Parts: sequence; C-alpha cells; structure tokens
Amino acid sequence: MQTTLSDHAKSLPRGEEAESILRSCVHCGFCNATCPTYQLLGDELDGPRGRIYLIKQVLEGHEVTEKTQLHLDRCLSCRNCETTCPSGVDYHNLLDIGRAVVDAAVPRPLGQRLLREGLRAVVPNAALFKTLTQLGHSFKPLLPGALKTKLPDTIRPAKARPMAQHARQMLMLEGCVQPGLSPNTNAATARVLDRLGISTVSIAQAGCCGAVDYHLNAQEQGLQRARRNIDAWWPSVQAGAEAIVQTASGCGAFVKDYGHLLRDDPAYAQKAAVISERTKDLVEILRAEPLEQLGGCTRQTLAFHCPCTLQHAQKLGGAVESVLTRLGFNLTPVPDSHLCCGSAGTYSVTQPVLATQLRDNKMNALESGNPDVIATANIGCQTHLASANRTPVMHWIELVEDALPPT
Repeated sequence: MQTTLSDHAKSLPRGEEAESILRSCVHCGFCNATCPTYQLLGDELDGPRGRIYLIKQVLEGHEVTEKTQLHLDRCLSCRNCETTCPSGVDYHNLLDIGRAVVDAAVPRPLGQRLLREGLRAVVPNAALFKTLTQLGHSFKPLLPGALKTKLPDTIRPAKARPMAQHARQMLMLEGCVQPGLSPNTNAATARVLDRLGISTVSIAQAGCCGAVDYHLNAQEQGLQRARRNIDAWWPSVQAGAEAIVQTASGCGAFVKDYGHLLRDDPAYAQKAAVISERTKDLVEILRAEPLEQLGGCTRQTLAFHCPCTLQHAQKLGGAVESVLTRLGFNLTPVPDSHLCCGSAGTYSVTQPVLATQLRDNKMNALESGNPDVIATANIGCQTHLASANRTPVMHWIELVEDALPPT
C-alpha cells in the first residue's frame, strides 16, 4: 500500500512503525473473511481492510470524525485477521497507533468518558474489584439486568495452595478480575504444578498487566503498569525463576508484548525482552511435562473455547485441546472455533450489542456437540460466555484438577 504520511504523523513516536505496517498491506481482503464484526455488520469499514484505510487516511492528514472513531471502536482486537493475512500485516499495533491519534482528535461524549474512566479505575484494582464483586453477588437480585448478567451465579472458592517448596520455581501473575470472579483458577494451577514438582510464587507488587489501560487509550498508564511488573518480577527472574505463568491468556498476550512495546525505553528495553521471553501460558508449561504420571482418569465430555488471545495472539491454537486429550477428556467439535466470543477485554461493556450477538453465536457453536461443560483459558471469555446462563463454563485447569485422584 502506498502511503504519504503527514508531517504530524511522521513526528509521532510510532509513526515510522505505522508507515511500515501500512505498506505491508496488499488490499487482498482475506482478513474480512474471518473478521467477526465484518461478518455481523457487512460494512467494509467494520473489517480490517476498511479500518486500515481509515487509519491510513488519518495518518495522511485527512479529517478525523466520530464515524472514524466508531469503526475503530467496534474492532475486537481479536487478531483473527493476523492469522489469516498472507502478508503478515501487524494489524493490532497499527490499530493501537491509529486509535491513539483518533482519540486525540475526537473528544468522546461524557457518557463514554465516564464509562472508560470507571473501567480503568475498577478493573485493574484487584482488591477493589473483588470487594465490589462480593457486594454485587450479595445483592444480585436487586441489580439491573445488564449488570446482573456480568456476575457469575456461583463463585467457586479457592482450595488451599500447596506449601511444599520445589527446586523448580515459577512466578504466577494473579490477575485483576480472576481473583474475584474465579478465585480457584490460580489455586488449581498451583496444585497441579505442585504435583509435577513445580512451585509457584506470586509477587504481591505485580499487579494489572496493563492491558485494560492500554486498550482504553491510556497507553502510557498501561506501559507504567508494565514497568512496575517488570520491577516486581526482576529480582526473582535474576534469582532463577524458570517462567512467569499466565493463567489468563489475555494477560499473557499483553505481557508477551512488553518487549515490543518498551523496545525504545532505554531503562526497560532489555528487561522487558527477558520478561516477555520468560512469560508462558499455562498450557506451554503443562504440555512439556509428563502428564501421564498425574494419574488422572476421566471421560468427561467438554467443548473447548480457544480464546483469541491464545490462538491468534500467542499462536497456541490446539495446544490446550492436545493436553486435555492426553488426560482423557472427550472433546466435542466446535464449528468456527476461530471466531471471537465477544468478550475482548472490556468490549462486552463498551459494545454490549455486538458482544451479545457474538456470545450467542459462540455458545451455539460450543453447544452443538452437547458437551457437559465448556472450558476456556481466559477469565474474560469465561465470564462473558457464562453470562448466557446456558452450559456451565470453567477454566480448563480446574477441570484437570477435578479429574486427578486425591493426594
């Protein structure tokens, strides 16, 4: 794609990166074939190719309007288009650059600003989010319908974590919303890894990964959270921590991107690259271990929802399914498994109509094989799918632990 960036765009910190990404696009449109919003809306501007053109126009100095902002807002950042693209267009980074420029030029209405600031104030604060979740659960019958569906009917309490200390040590990011919505997920992870001779350590100073801020156009605040996490983990990494385990694929995808996002920061570039390299989704740890020695025995039938952040961002599609099959689970086929469920971080709150349509389509696909339970690998997807109040939805590691013989 030919580009003629404006002087302003060329002066942006990531202007050169944006131009390089734009020029890699060959207009083929293969991306639209797998774009969830294009499939729903049928509008060229609600597909990746159209959004790329919009960003190109913005960076070339054309007028920026609320319509431009709307079409970029509707993007899920699912990165399905990146999996499909034959030219390797780095779409998600271009989108981040474009959104920042558009938001700087187009002030948002008060309602949108309050919603986004509220999400940024509450979601990354694990303690506050957990408290509000508990209060909401206690008063759930009194809550408005839109808010009521965001809370799970039951919250499975966390089992005790193992006390044993093994020679193999890994760090684990606790996350923001997972401790409040699914507290047993990280506990189950610690217990399963303990059986494999691996100890997990949570560093209290490590908080939100930064994705919530970053994707709500508070990019510098998101990077500040990344820097704080790097500082929190660094002593343990230097002391020999084998990996930083991520049980939420959304967090994992963003932490794995620290190296790219901070590559021009002289104080953090090298550390960020190491942290990204050490960051592993839970399935990357388990698939390399002798799972058969765990002694699990199950023929439970489940459907696995592979989050976009696992299959498109981390390129780990099929990895969890392989582990579950090794452990004896019976997996049902899932049509169109590449499509997004509509959770997409805060998207289900900022774009509820589209998110609900995508959720219902995904549930129909997941339930087509009549599974007993639906498993996933990301708390956002888990909560969003569960809000349909249909087949139970759980993190896959909890199902694995439930299938193991008691110690």
